[in-house]
Amino acid sequence: MIPTDLIGWAIILVFIISIISSAVRVLFEYQRGVVFRLGRFAMVKGPGLRFVIPVIDKIIKVSLRTVAMDVPPQDVITKDNVSVKVNAVLYFRVVEPEKALIEVEDYLYATSQLAQTSLRSVLGQCELDELLSHRDRINLQLQELLDRQTDPWGVKISNVEIKHVDLPQEMQRAMARQAEAERERRAKIIHAEGEFQASQKLADAAGVISKESGALQLRFLQTLTEIATEKNSTIIFPVPLDLLKPFLDTEKKG
Repeated sequence: MIPTDLIGWAIILVFIISIISSAVRVLFEYQRGVVFRLGRFAMVKGPGLRFVIPVIDKIIKVSLRTVAMDVPPQDVITKDNVSVKVNAVLYFRVVEPEKALIEVEDYLYATSQLAQTSLRSVLGQCELDELLSHRDRINLQLQELLDRQTDPWGVKISNVEIKHVDLPQEMQRAMARQAEAERERRAKIIHAEGEFQASQKLADAAGVISKESGALQLRFLQTLTEIATEKNSTIIFPVPLDLLKPFLDTEKKG
C-alpha cells in the first residue's frame, strides 16, 4: 500500500510542475507574444524564453512572417459590361501584434473577406482592355486600398497580384477575330509601303536612264546577259537602233 504522505508529495510536485510549465513560454524569432493580464493588454514580448505570471497572465503568440493568401475567383462585371472571373494572391504581414488581436476578431479571415470585396469593387470600375493591359496599375491601386483599410488592424499589405482573368468563350472568339484582323491590316500596310518604295526607286532609275543614253545601252546588254543563261528556250529580242548607230556612222565615214 502506497503511503499517504508519498501521494500528497506527488500531487504537490505535479502541481508545481504544471505551474512552472504554464509560466514559461518559448517564442521563435518570427513570433511575438501578446500578454493579457487579468483580461487587459499588458505588453508584447519578443523571441526567446519568456516568463508570465500563472493564472493572472495569458500570452497569445502572433506570427510576423509574410502570409501569401489566395483570393478565390470572383465574378466581376467590368465597366463595359463584360462578365469575367478573376482571382488574385495577397501578400501581407502583421506589424503590430496587439492591434491584430484587439482591433479585429480574426485578422486572417477579415483580410481575406476585405480582399474579395475590394477586388470586385476596383475591377468593376475598369474596362476589359484596361484590365488586360494595365495590371500593374490595378495591382498598385488594390494594394493601396487594402493597406489603408487594414492599417487599424496592425496589418501591412505588401503586394497584390491578379493571377488569372477568365473570359467567356464568345469574348475569346471575338478577341481572336480582332487580333487576326489587326494582323491582316498590318500586313497590307507593310505590302503597300513596299510597293510605294519600289515605285519610287523605279521612278528614280527611269529618270537616270532617260538622262544618260549610255545607261540604257548598259541595261540592254545586262538583260541580254541574263537571258543568255537560259538554254532551254528561244527568245526573240529587238535590238535598239541606238546600239547600231556607232557602227553605221563608221561605215558612212569609210
